[in-house]
Amino acid sequence: MSTTQAKMTMAQAINMAMDDALALDPTVLVLGEDVADPQGGGVFKCTSGLSTKHGNDRVRSTPIAEQAIIGAAVGAALAGMRPVAEIMLMNFMTVAMDQIVNHAAKLRFMTGGQTHVPLTIRTATGAGFGTGGQHGDYLEAWFAHTAGLKVVAPSSPADAYGLLLSCIFDDDPCIFIENMPLYFTPGIAPVRGERIPIGKAKVVREGTDATVISYSRTLNDVVAVADKLAKDNISIEVVDLRTIAPLDFDTVCKSVAKTGRALVAHEAQADFGVGAEIAARLHKELFGRLKAPVGRLGSVRSPVPFSKPLEMAYMPGQDRIAEAILQVLK
Repeated sequence: MSTTQAKMTMAQAINMAMDDALALDPTVLVLGEDVADPQGGGVFKCTSGLSTKHGNDRVRSTPIAEQAIIGAAVGAALAGMRPVAEIMLMNFMTVAMDQIVNHAAKLRFMTGGQTHVPLTIRTATGAGFGTGGQHGDYLEAWFAHTAGLKVVAPSSPADAYGLLLSCIFDDDPCIFIENMPLYFTPGIAPVRGERIPIGKAKVVREGTDATVISYSRTLNDVVAVADKLAKDNISIEVVDLRTIAPLDFDTVCKSVAKTGRALVAHEAQADFGVGAEIAARLHKELFGRLKAPVGRLGSVRSPVPFSKPLEMAYMPGQDRIAEAILQVLK
């Protein structure tokens, strides 16, 4: 008898994670623009129904004021709460960088470990919707560069659920990055209550010819390309970072040591990005054992275009991923 696994979108999985966290711990609260009903649970419906179920005092809509959202969330975390602050789009986090980088990230260090900041900041980004240059940037490298912040970027509904639960109950500030196109893409439903450890990558596809390291939406494109290349007897191993900081370099290094070749692919611009950090570490750790230089693939160094054809050319789609893999194999 065949069995089918339950499906769920990432938006539904994120909603379920917050629902479970709110039910589990009375110190958890959610705040952000239009997160409460009857507005509909935010632009992407990730918080739909939560205020009706848990009350407006715990799921609270705020003014359009990113500094106020993060400032209030940092204060709530210091006072013993576990706030989940939604910043609608990642570009808007630039408005609250002082609160994030100078306060949330550093207060534990500056108090000698006496003060924790159990804050989760959820934010969405991703090109492909014609939202223009101020709405679709991937800025994860900015936050990964800041000591004291944990940076998470899931690629599936199950990972989004498990990682978000872990972020909410972590005692340090976590940046939880959600990719807009993935919100509505069905995937295997998570096991309710099951948390995924922060800082642990996953080999999602075994292979022998080369390793491709990725995360978020680009990870799914990489897997699709690897499946196509398999028809030509090219065996690609795929590693999903899931967490960018802290980086699970042990899993990455073990995979690349096995295959001898590597490509790092992400939606963010390649210059000064996560791929550069991983490539530098791999070249140092596996010097003399690599069969080829580590490849790097990201979006074009440009503001995100509004024009659809330019936007598609800007991103590292499946054709560019395949080309980059074949270049590494040469």
